[in-house]
Amino acid sequence: MPEGTSKRKIALITGASRGIGAGIALRLARSGYDIWANYRNNHEAAEQLKSKITEIGTNCLLFPFDVSVEHQVNDSLSPFLEKDTPDVLVNNAGFTRDTLLMWMSTEEWKSVTEVTLLGFFLVTKAVLLGMMKRRSGRIINIVSTAGQSGLPGQTNYSAAKAGLIGATKSLAKEVIKKGVFVNAVAPGFIETEMTEKLPLAEIVKNIPCGRIGTAEDVAGVVNFLCSDEANYIIGQVISVNGGLYM
Repeated sequence: MPEGTSKRKIALITGASRGIGAGIALRLARSGYDIWANYRNNHEAAEQLKSKITEIGTNCLLFPFDVSVEHQVNDSLSPFLEKDTPDVLVNNAGFTRDTLLMWMSTEEWKSVTEVTLLGFFLVTKAVLLGMMKRRSGRIINIVSTAGQSGLPGQTNYSAAKAGLIGATKSLAKEVIKKGVFVNAVAPGFIETEMTEKLPLAEIVKNIPCGRIGTAEDVAGVVNFLCSDEANYIIGQVISVNGGLYM
């Protein structure tokens, strides 16, 4: 349990069943947070995550909903938000639908941008008022090196993540006087299901660190941003990319 509290703190993580989201959930659970884990439809992976979190000794609630569908967000979270407000929100939900823009369909554009941007808006709006009333909270948005430098074949994903960087900075200015800290973490190439089909052996040649990142690399930075040691970090984008983009 985080020091100085009598009640267990809560971290809500979107896209938490696998990859970076699962790594963040486990890291925050080890720091004493109860976890509200959102996912869309991979019930098996979500149950496995819940089992691991329970073994750590903290509680885990599973929230199966699509972050880009307003009624699903509200119907799932509202009964719980009437009683509790998460101390931490990690907007991690996102996915890629890679292709060159000339061949990209409208659905491929919208599906990627809506999960990242509309999902951020809907979930953050749901919890923000409670944080502001309590005058404390941490919001960490998982962006990407793609949103900083751009990547060919990822115009939709790069646009979504760049938009989320802008939203991070704007929201940080809006809410810091209410005690809510907003920052972003920008992973590079991380070893997850999202990158398993990429030519990682070739990619790593361009990474100064000499390796692909892990979900734990990202989770450690998120955990730091949730701590009192990050009380002077506001509206920043912390890169976790092994030096790929500086």
